[in-house]
Formats: sequence, structure tokens, C-alpha cells
Amino acid sequence: MARMYYVHALHEQYGPVVRISPEEVAVADPESVAQIHRIGGGFLKGPWYTGTNNAPEPGIFAMVNPKDHAQRRRLFAKAFSNTSLRQNWEPTVQEKVKLAVSRIKEEAMQGEADMLKWWTLMATDIMAHLSFGESFHMLELGEKTQYIRVIESALVTSGIGYELPWLYAILRWIPAEAVQVIVNARSFIVEYGGKAVDNMRKQGGNNQNLFGNMLAACEDSDKENFSDLSIRLEASNLLIAGSDTTANTLTYAAWCVLKKPDLQKRLVAEVGALSPGFCDEELEKLPLLNAVIEETLRLYGAAPGALQRTVPRGGATLGGHFLPEGTLVETQAYTAHRDPNLWPNPLQ
Repeated sequence: MARMYYVHALHEQYGPVVRISPEEVAVADPESVAQIHRIGGGFLKGPWYTGTNNAPEPGIFAMVNPKDHAQRRRLFAKAFSNTSLRQNWEPTVQEKVKLAVSRIKEEAMQGEADMLKWWTLMATDIMAHLSFGESFHMLELGEKTQYIRVIESALVTSGIGYELPWLYAILRWIPAEAVQVIVNARSFIVEYGGKAVDNMRKQGGNNQNLFGNMLAACEDSDKENFSDLSIRLEASNLLIAGSDTTANTLTYAAWCVLKKPDLQKRLVAEVGALSPGFCDEELEKLPLLNAVIEETLRLYGAAPGALQRTVPRGGATLGGHFLPEGTLVETQAYTAHRDPNLWPNPLQ
């Protein structure tokens, strides 16, 4: 996170295009950001995505080859459509949300509530149910499971592996059990991912997970490229991608609203007008609620740091500067979402 703030400060001092290393340039110009991340634009994911991933094969988030990524995206598309999610998983999500709110209320009645804790347990239980076909029941337990602690260790390992590769190499030779748990976290995650495969093979009801939905909807040619190992890895990737990110966003949203009593009053009135058994489709029609969510994502998005890409063959002109092919470029949402040319009052 410190790196993100440092790069942002460089943009404020030197402008939208800043060279941050001999081979890497940070870009914050809106048109250039769109050019870099446009589908089919030729800017492939940089070595950060492969350098921090010691998994047997890349998941959808780390795939560099555009064809492989497009094929995997097709598998995910139908399962993650609004129609599919509402049809297959809305009751499960509602159940977990109601339980989380009740636990927060119970804790608040005793003096104060740790909202981040309960949102984290809720989001992880939901993602586990969708990914593995079974809940971790952390909301009932009130604490994280060993599997989640190992995943957190894997995230630490990824950060160390990229930013301090020499330290990661040393850690691999330290015999202390706690250190080896961190270094070998990815292997444990892949092994545990077998639960996703087992539950996918079961037929019907809540035993089926998202991967069962995916395979049921995809073409035979796509199934051939979606092995049991792929499912193991993607299940863990989804859990990582959807747990802390969701929890952090919900916590910031509550914090922002509670700081503004007038906004809180208006939001409560809008939500209070919903029918007793309201559904997700009704929530999408609430203008104030959705404005609050979008502003929270803009200011406190859960992935605000660098997204690295490689300049394609022939080079590219970004922000008025020509960059030769092979140059690493990075963009970060933290800076893009605070551009005063796009938002008159970017910090409000």
C-alpha cells in the first residue's frame, strides 16, 4: 500500500506519465489507461502476474495468453450472470447476510461491534459456498478457519516473492514450522481445492457449486480445457478475490455513511420503503444506495494498486510519450479515481 501512495505522490508532482524504474512507467492519463486495458489492445499482463504465482498453472486472474483468458472468461460468464446468480444463489447469499447482520447487532448491543470481522466471515462463507459447494460456517463459529489463515499466508508469500525475491529464497530454507506454513501455503490450497471438485461431481441441490453451473452451460471443447486441477485453483482464486475485498468495501461504505448523519437518514428512508421480502433486483433500482456503493468503490476500492502490463510490438504512445515495445507500464485505480479533471471534488 505504501508503494501506491508513493506512486500517487509522484503523479501529483510530475504529471500523468512517470518513469518509476529503468523499465517501468506509471501511467495515469485517462485516455492512456483506457488504451492499456482495452480488450484486444495488445497490452499483455506483465511479469508480476507470473512472478508471484507458484501454482501448477495460472488461474483466470493470472492468465497472460489472451486466447486462454477469453476461453476461461466464457466459462465464467454464464455462471456469474445476474440471472444465474439470482436463480442459483440468492437464497444462500440472503441467509448469510441476515446472519451477519444479526451477529453485528448482537455485538453492538453489548457496546461495540467489529463490522470488518463479521463482513469478512460473511463474505468468506458465501464465496466458500459458491466455490466449494459448502460453507465454512465461520459466521456461526465467529472466527476464521485454518484454511482461511493459510490463504492469508499465501497472499503474504506472493507479496514477498515479488517485492523481495531474495527474502523468499531464504525463507524456503528455514526449518521453522510457522515459516514453512507460509512458504508452502499454495500447495495446501491446491490440495484443499479437491473439495470443489468432489462437490461439483455431486448432483442437485446445494451440493452443486459454481463450477457445476459452469460445466453444465459450456461447450464440450471448453470442458476439455477445464481440468480438475483448474477447478481446484480457480475455487481458491475466487475465495481470495471475493472475501477480503467485499468485507473491506462494506466496512468503508458503513464508515462513510455513518460520518454523514443526513446521508444516513436519507439512505435508511430509501431502504426502509422496500417490501418486507425484497430481493436483489429491487435493490438495483435504489438510486441513493447504488450511488453510495459506487462512490465507496471509487474512493476505497479493494484493489487500488498497480496493474502491470507490457507495451506491445511496435511500441505505443501514452500521454504524449512514445514507449518502446517491452516497456512495463502500470496503472492504479487509486490515482485514476482521484483525477480532478474527472471529478470536481475527487476526495468528497
